[in-house]
Amino acid sequence: MSSCELKMNQKYFPLDKTALEEIARQYPTPFYIYDEKAILENVRRIKTAFSVFPSYINHFAVKALPNPYILKLLAAEGFGADCSSYPELLLADMVGMKGENIMLTSNETPAHEYETARKLGAVINLDDYTHIEFLERTAGLPELISMRYNPGPLKEGNAIIGKPEEAKYGFPRDGLIQGYSLLKEKGVKRFALHTMVASNELSVPYHIETARLLFELAVEIKEKTGVRLEFVNLGGGVGIPYKLDQEAIDYKTLVDGIQKAYNEIIKPSGLDPLGIRTEWGRVVIGPYGWLVARAVHKKEIYRNYIALDACMADMMRPALYSAYHHITVAGKENAPLAETYDVVGSLCENNDKFAVQRKLPKIEVSADGGAGDLVIIHDAGAHGRAMGFNYNGKLRCGELLLRTDGSIVQIRRPETVDDYFATLDLTGVKNFN
Repeated sequence: MSSCELKMNQKYFPLDKTALEEIARQYPTPFYIYDEKAILENVRRIKTAFSVFPSYINHFAVKALPNPYILKLLAAEGFGADCSSYPELLLADMVGMKGENIMLTSNETPAHEYETARKLGAVINLDDYTHIEFLERTAGLPELISMRYNPGPLKEGNAIIGKPEEAKYGFPRDGLIQGYSLLKEKGVKRFALHTMVASNELSVPYHIETARLLFELAVEIKEKTGVRLEFVNLGGGVGIPYKLDQEAIDYKTLVDGIQKAYNEIIKPSGLDPLGIRTEWGRVVIGPYGWLVARAVHKKEIYRNYIALDACMADMMRPALYSAYHHITVAGKENAPLAETYDVVGSLCENNDKFAVQRKLPKIEVSADGGAGDLVIIHDAGAHGRAMGFNYNGKLRCGELLLRTDGSIVQIRRPETVDDYFATLDLTGVKNFN
């Protein structure tokens, strides 16, 4: 069964228990594993849907999964990168995402990041009016500049990204108009517009409304400043169905709505052709990555706990956002949901929980030298391993890629104690008094 043919009460996973146990013998848990075939199929569906526009590029949000193996797969499909830091710029460039296929959408940006973006020929996406002078002074103004719009109360945000009027990101409307006028005076020749107002949003009308808002703003910018935008970037924020009762965004329905707004607003204004860009990350990769961990302990006190050999240092979304991630047990996908557990890790934080009071099959833990059940945490491909950290001295887990031919490649090894101590001057501390 392909990832596109799943029923509402199922979650896709590409391996059976036997195959997963074999992988776990070679690469001990915990680990992330990604499905190359499913990722590429999804990328091609996105490209097909947006092919109705004069030009389209998705700048993959590198922060979602900053691994060069994954980025190289996406680069080969024509995707670019949306970067928010110096290392992300370097990653994008090294895998073949070159020049204007890279966007730097950072905020409170240091000079060296602007300088690197200029050297790479990346599109710089300014976050504030004051950054115009800062960019000019530190790195010089490029021929093409984008600016990020914050619509304030004109758009509702959501629980993850917050309300736009409370967000630190982007220009208000008046600031944008002033910014384009100033950049034009300073000799900038090419212009673009960007926004990002939600995260993990599953409402198709919400995203169509965002496109309409940007298209109307593009017309206003032309009328007030004489600036003709080269492209608009609709941002990211397209969600995935983490819960079983949620439905995935239908790309064709979404694009049909955006195209309708384009035809109504852009074509009569003389702005056609206007390039369309996105910075999708989660929807590209999220459903096709999983955190696999071993059940190692069971604790029965006021409630029942299953402890994994992974913790929130490996995936912090449930603790940070109270986010739901579906959990299955390898080989027990069709078993009765016989027990109610908190599924937890070993971090010294009480919110180190992957699930709270979750009904699951009876889970066996490591005992008498035997291995416990393999637990699969779904929809972990985006903002999973990327958000890992080292609190409590926890070592971050590795990443595996399931290739289209069925082979497994380790695309990031697990951290070691040597990695943890690498930035410390252990020689100096011995002589420290």
